[in-house]
Amino acid sequence: MMAFIYNHESLFLWLTIVSIMGFLISIVFIPWLVTRIPSDYFSHPKRQKYTWNNQSKILRLIFILMKNIIGVIFIIGGIFLLFLPGQGVLTILLGLFITDFPYKYKIETWIIKHPPILRSINKLRTKAKQRPLEI
Repeated sequence: MMAFIYNHESLFLWLTIVSIMGFLISIVFIPWLVTRIPSDYFSHPKRQKYTWNNQSKILRLIFILMKNIIGVIFIIGGIFLLFLPGQGVLTILLGLFITDFPYKYKIETWIIKHPPILRSINKLRTKAKQRPLEI
């Protein structure tokens, strides 16, 4: 095992740097994004319409594609952060909120209804002087 570590010192150095950067970014970026969710996002029985639906099809397609790519990156990063220092569960949740897939809204509401998750998100929102999420 030690031979493997000595042979791959640069790999471990880069993994350490990426881990530290991910941790710092998650501490700043995740709470900022969580506070941007509208407080009534989960109080509707069905998903609300997008405000950008009246844009051209190409712009909508580019926006949805970029949004889904960013969401998948957050989900993968959140899985890594479960084993590295950082906010893994919140990062995965944020990735799920960003991506588009069937039954997404039902899954989001099911996840957010868990008291520890809702409590931690509302605590972040309170610190940022935002209204708590309404379920």
